[in-house]
This record gives sequence, structure tokens and C-alpha cells, in this order.
Amino acid sequence: MSQWITVCPLADILPGTGVCALIGERQVAIFRPHADEQVFAISNIDPFAQASVLSRGLIAEHQGELWVASPLKKQHFRLYDGHCLEDSGHSVASFTCRTVDGLVQIAD
Repeated sequence: MSQWITVCPLADILPGTGVCALIGERQVAIFRPHADEQVFAISNIDPFAQASVLSRGLIAEHQGELWVASPLKKQHFRLYDGHCLEDSGHSVASFTCRTVDGLVQIAD
């Protein structure tokens, strides 16, 4: 059974941006693509550069799905599952997340 961890108020994440949170010992990139309450969470570690940067990437839509482009080497990671567009062997972990009463929560 999953336990929900409150990360931050939704208002702390500007629409169209991401933030990084430390959940246990994992760095998690949390994205809010639009002004609504929808949020996504993937690993913050870029597997190509081995750097903690994905939360600072640009959110884009491609073929009807939301992606984040790494700010370093520009690979694209799908927000809902962490799949890497350019090389599926370098996909990143994704995390179940939700917004409840204006708070962003991640399942642990």
C-alpha cells in the first residue's frame, strides 16, 4: 500500500515549470505543465549527463504527449512515464503524484 508524501503547495510550482524535491534519498522532478492541478513526477537525474537537471528542462508537447527536454543534452523524457524519446534504454523513473487540497503529493 502506497503512502502519500506531501511535497509542497501547488502554488509553489509556476505553470509551465518544474521543481526538484528530495523524497527520501531520491531527487524527483515535479512538473506543472498548465495552470490547472495536473502534475507529473520523474527522476531529476539526466541519465546521459549524470546530472541533477531535469527539473530545469523545458516542457514541450510532441505528438499529443507532454515531454521535458533536458537542459544539457536536449533528450526528451515523457512526463507521465519517464520514457526517453531518443533512446528508451535511458528512460528515467516516474512517480505517481496528485494534488489534494492545493498540495502536491507523491506516492512512496
